[in-house]
Amino acid sequence: MAARPEARARRARRRNQASDLGARVWIAVPAALYAIGIIVAGGWVFALGIMLLGLVCLHELFRLYEPVRPVKLAGFLGLIALTAAAHFGGEHQVQLATVALFPVAFLLGLAMPERPGATLTQGMALTVLGTLWIGLAVAYGVLLRDSPHGDGIVVDVLVGTFIGDTAAYLGGRAFGTRRLAPRVSPNKTVEGLVFGVLGSILAVWCAGLYQDWLSGWKALVLGAAIGIVGPIGDLFESKVKRDAGTKDAGTLFGAHGGALDRLDATLFTLVAGYFVWLALS
Repeated sequence: MAARPEARARRARRRNQASDLGARVWIAVPAALYAIGIIVAGGWVFALGIMLLGLVCLHELFRLYEPVRPVKLAGFLGLIALTAAAHFGGEHQVQLATVALFPVAFLLGLAMPERPGATLTQGMALTVLGTLWIGLAVAYGVLLRDSPHGDGIVVDVLVGTFIGDTAAYLGGRAFGTRRLAPRVSPNKTVEGLVFGVLGSILAVWCAGLYQDWLSGWKALVLGAAIGIVGPIGDLFESKVKRDAGTKDAGTLFGAHGGALDRLDATLFTLVAGYFVWLALS
């Protein structure tokens, strides 16, 4: 008789895992169509499309830390400026926009009415963190798209990121026993990390088979960089949420959280992908 409850529990876990995976697929389909659309269009369409995603992510972050009173206007203006600097200029202009964020956040913060329990320094710190975390990813995503073979390489980075994330999820579920970072994200395992890195490498290498400008060893290097950096971005966002005392950053994707939850790894891999591809090309 004791085996029956255990068997029912195992069946329930398998159903939940299948349901969770199915929901991930249904969420991924419209997201993939949106991504493909703006990547193929390129130019201002891509810049505007990725900037809108960045603004949603930044809004979710600011809402999580509302008690800190971030300087929201400075953050949104900073992200728009970083995107425009990348689209109309280059790395130098992105650096100028980064530097300009500090005095803008300070001056706009001074104009905000004071509130007990929140200091301007805390608000500015959260504003700068969020704007540079998300805004630089958007900016370097634009620069990556504008680079040689940019459309293909952005697709490679995204494919490597999401295949790696899925491989880590499945590998961790099936074989995970050793926790990777229990104080940050208790469900992530060392085994899942290994599967994720291998999944990213394999995904980018397979993509390179159809792209004569992405040779075998370059694909392996790019895939390895994505596979290593992606989980760091995931853990980074998990720690931000844990410190805010919440499970999800938003509700844009229903039970699977917000834009920040879905794009956490991408915010790191787009930047890594740009510099790795710059070094390889």
